[in-house]
Amino acid sequence: MARSKEFDTTLVLHKAMEVFGHYGYEGTSLQNLLDGLGIARQSLYDTYGTKRDLFVSAVKYYVNDKSAAVISYLERSDSAKQAIADIFHEIVAVLQDEHRRNECFILYSAIDQIPHDPEIAAFFKLDMERLERAFYDALVRAREQGELSERHDDLLGLARYLYHSRYALTQAAKMTGNPQVLDQIAAFTLSALDK
Repeated sequence: MARSKEFDTTLVLHKAMEVFGHYGYEGTSLQNLLDGLGIARQSLYDTYGTKRDLFVSAVKYYVNDKSAAVISYLERSDSAKQAIADIFHEIVAVLQDEHRRNECFILYSAIDQIPHDPEIAAFFKLDMERLERAFYDALVRAREQGELSERHDDLLGLARYLYHSRYALTQAAKMTGNPQVLDQIAAFTLSALDK
């Protein structure tokens, strides 16, 4: 009879996000993982496989969770324009929070792996397509509701801009400790939605 796991696998994935977010994929050693996850080496191998396997699991868990939340919020909000603003304000708040932002930094490491890892590249391509579609649908709704003017004639291009601006905030947070920089980037991004 197989032994049941003695740890919470979801909690371990969150801890893995923090470790990879702090050290980066290349800079994370096995010892960093064991120390950060608080599990034995054999448990790590038995449950997650290699370092890369754990990294891919953590990235997919993080991205799927965040993307599902964004899509759900866009779909159920009365004001699409306000929903987009709320999403950007929340990203900035998380990135300005010393305790919450390390998980977000796993994206920085994941994007670095895209040219070298076909599985990660394919995963991000699918995620990009579904989020661009969600932003596009929200922008169409915003224009139908009179929240966007007719000058916004390339809504797909605007949706792509919003998608990539979310990731740019993570990179900016990694490069600067100044919270005002993130506020400014978000404000300028959202100004693209002005009439």
